[in-house]
Parts: sequence; C-alpha cells; structure tokens
Amino acid sequence: MIPVVDQRACIGCGKCEMLCPQVFRLINGVSNVVNPDACDECDCEAVVESCLPRAIAVYDDF
Repeated sequence: MIPVVDQRACIGCGKCEMLCPQVFRLINGVSNVVNPDACDECDCEAVVESCLPRAIAVYDDF
C-alpha cells in the first residue's frame, strides 16, 4: 500500500500520526509520509477513515 497526503487539504489535527506514527509525521503543522513502506505494519485504512478533511488516501500502487 502507498499512503499519500494532500497537504493542501490537511488541517494538522495529528490523528494520522497518532494512529500510525511509523508512517506519518506532522512537519510544520502538516502531515507528511515519512516511511511509506511501514503502511503494511499499521492500519493505514483506519487513518484514511479518521481523516475528516479526507487529506489522506492509500493506493495499492501507482
């Protein structure tokens, strides 16, 4: 799975980092994917569902 963040839509709530800290980090108040390979180790789909502005998506591949 490949996580992607639309940084223009991100509101910096930090839920993604709280649910999946090995993949997401808030940097300058915006979510960033810091380790996309770790998405298989956590529940990135839960992160997608919890993102209220829908700034995060997970794809099988590009």
